[in-house]
Amino acid sequence: MLPDQKQKRTYAFAAFRYSNYRLFWVGNAFSNIGIWVLMAGRLWLMHLLTDSPLMLGLVAFCGLGPTLILSMWGGVVADRVNRMRLVTMTRAAFALTALLTGLLIVTEVIEPWHLLTISLVNGVLLSFDIPSRQAIIPNLVPAEHLMNAVVLQSLVSASATVLGPFLFAPLVFWLDVEGVFFFVAAMYVLTTIFFAIVDPTDHIARSKTSMPWNDLIEGFVYMWHQKTILSLVALGVIVGLFGSSLGTLLPIFAELLGEGVETYSNLLLSMGIGGFAVTVALAFWGRMKDSARLQLISGVSLGICLVVFALIDSLLIAAPIILLVGGFGSCLGIINNTLVQSMVSNEFRGRVMSVYMLGWGSSALGALLVGFLAQQINPRFALALAGVTLMVGSAVFTTLSMRTMGTQVALGPQSPTQ
Repeated sequence: MLPDQKQKRTYAFAAFRYSNYRLFWVGNAFSNIGIWVLMAGRLWLMHLLTDSPLMLGLVAFCGLGPTLILSMWGGVVADRVNRMRLVTMTRAAFALTALLTGLLIVTEVIEPWHLLTISLVNGVLLSFDIPSRQAIIPNLVPAEHLMNAVVLQSLVSASATVLGPFLFAPLVFWLDVEGVFFFVAAMYVLTTIFFAIVDPTDHIARSKTSMPWNDLIEGFVYMWHQKTILSLVALGVIVGLFGSSLGTLLPIFAELLGEGVETYSNLLLSMGIGGFAVTVALAFWGRMKDSARLQLISGVSLGICLVVFALIDSLLIAAPIILLVGGFGSCLGIINNTLVQSMVSNEFRGRVMSVYMLGWGSSALGALLVGFLAQQINPRFALALAGVTLMVGSAVFTTLSMRTMGTQVALGPQSPTQ
């Protein structure tokens, strides 16, 4: 092996040198498989129960909507408690809600309102889980390996988007819909076990005597002085609102393009393969240099792909287009997350990441919006509109962030007075 090739290979897995990171990574692997299958399973179950695009949007909204209100408080909590122990408890709770869903299906008492309620509970759990889980990663590896750690975590998500679709149709075929949720419960149990093994010492927040409300205000003041972070968070919100629209409407497009669950699973698989391929490429060759331009290209390209997908009628063409959707979407998410993480002071990391995760929470509003438009007008119009909006938003907010991004990345995390 040539020296340059050996160096690239070593860099690609640098974060794995640290045992706590390895344990956290394995736990997240099970968790991502679980949450991916859970989201697909909920949408498909609601589709079977109601056959309504609006209800698809509503179940997605209930699953993520609470993060819009509670995630900032989740960030406050993340900066006051042991983050590792908190996420261990939330993962255990996810296992219980998945088990409950499966039991409701088996006993044939499941109703749409049951699914909405359980999704709402999961959304509340996510509000406190996500800020802590995001804030844990920088404490598992040295600063020079942060981007590699983020990319490898993204590799977990990308792998789950391939493995999830591969498993989804067989799970439904062999175990019925309830088997999907029992499988999810098992994945979360394994996650809980691995998270419990991680040494929690480095994740104990600094003791505080201030009131939580003051901590929240302090976090907003810190962000106000970080104009680049504000622009990156704004882009994350735009991506959340419109970038996930295809995922919400995919059961409908699966019916339009094919024959139900098998087509749905295959389209998800194509999306996952695209995301996985791009994530692997970033693991080997991703650097902070030119990241803003890459963010701009991936955001605009993602919007274009959504518009094209909305206009086509052929499954043969849809498969490669949705593969590109997965690739550009993963690239955009990884670069955006890494840039924010590289600029945040650890003291404020939980609160800033909670605001940053509003982008994910905003996908709840986006799901509700595209579901409403799909039902009132048609799914193709809703998806095309989301794509155009994403193109414009990516161009505007990336351009704004590029004005100061170079300086802040070079200097690293900033304090409010810098």
